[in-house]
Amino acid sequence: MRWNVDERCALLAAYICDTGATVRAAAKKFGISKSTVHKDVTTRLREVDRSLFEKTAGILKKNKDERHLRGGAATRAKYKGEE
Repeated sequence: MRWNVDERCALLAAYICDTGATVRAAAKKFGISKSTVHKDVTTRLREVDRSLFEKTAGILKKNKDERHLRGGAATRAKYKGEE
């Protein structure tokens, strides 16, 4: 499916803001690479919708700050056999 880039940026940002999703989760949901999601919401979105960009940037920062906790929880679950 071909996307209008500006539309895709806004859709991705809205999804991330609504759900608090990570870049990886958003990429999986929309069927695109995480590099594309990251580029869209950190670079292109700034030109498309500044207020949405700032809101999304806050969520991405929160996700980045928490990623070491998610990784530890995933490792713990793996070794407990809870995958």
